[in-house]
Amino acid sequence: MESIWGKLKQEWLNGKHFRTRESAKRAIFWYIEVYYKNYRLHETNGYKTPREYVV
Repeated sequence: MESIWGKLKQEWLNGKHFRTRESAKRAIFWYIEVYYKNYRLHETNGYKTPREYVV
């Protein structure tokens, strides 16, 4: 099973530095709610996004 937290750290947060906790929260929210659900293709879903796979 793919770990969203591992992908988040590897793909999105690697090398990033945030000035505030709030800016880090916004970046994580954007990754999960926008990118991960709408754009990131998943091999186990037949190379569909989670949103496309559910529908």
